[in-house]
Amino acid sequence: MSDNQNLLAEQRRALILDEVRRRGGVRVNELTRRLSVSDMTVRRDLDALARQGMVEKVHGGALPVSDPSSHEPGFEVKSALELSAKAEIAKAAARMAVPGSAIALAGGTTAFALAHQLLEVPELTVVTNSVRVADVFYNAQRAAASGEGMPAAEAATVVLTGGVRTPSDTLVGPVADAAIRSLHFDLLFLGVHGISVEAGLSTPNLAEAETNRHFVRSARRVVVVADHTKWGTVGLSSFAGLDQVDVLVTDAGLPAEVRAEFAELPTELVVAGEPAADADI
Repeated sequence: MSDNQNLLAEQRRALILDEVRRRGGVRVNELTRRLSVSDMTVRRDLDALARQGMVEKVHGGALPVSDPSSHEPGFEVKSALELSAKAEIAKAAARMAVPGSAIALAGGTTAFALAHQLLEVPELTVVTNSVRVADVFYNAQRAAASGEGMPAAEAATVVLTGGVRTPSDTLVGPVADAAIRSLHFDLLFLGVHGISVEAGLSTPNLAEAETNRHFVRSARRVVVVADHTKWGTVGLSSFAGLDQVDVLVTDAGLPAEVRAEFAELPTELVVAGEPAADADI
């Protein structure tokens, strides 16, 4: 199967997963009409999602898994979700990075989108535990060496923490934790699996939660980058409270009642793509 066919399958499965979570279940015949594909294609997609523990197959369709807090979707599936929101969030968050500063960029697909925007900020030192994020900077450095893109003298210095790889292509565990503990960051950009007032920031991966705790402790300023669908989601393990977050950068899909809650919190809310939010950055 070609790369293009793989990408189409990943996008379909991301859309199916979004429908299952949003509606509480889907039927095969509904998906064939919406996606303009055959029953067989939809059933193969549902089989793939079920093998990853992301949906529960039932006769004629699929339901959400019984305990979503402990299931961690893979990078490819998540990367096709909320694409426009992530792009807006990345642009808004990148404006907070000061040339020449030391930043940390934790794993996740929103952080991956942000990494592309940060290529325009000169002389950064970037510490990351994301293989995907590191590749963005490494590829830019190769382009600079060949005379394309930002001059090599202004390109970022990248430190990849090491550790054990998760389904989200982040590196976690004792090796990553030790590396992060020894460093200090001006700014941390942090993606999350879930965020709520009660549970704070959370993830389904216990080792990733511990690594994220070290990121938060080592940063002078913490910026969470999360689209509106993360609000109200609670993963298996919490790793920080909202009182430890300086700024939440999200998108215009965040409901009005949730925005109102932030008026009572110390966390600054930046809604990407809205004029008032852009003016505050």
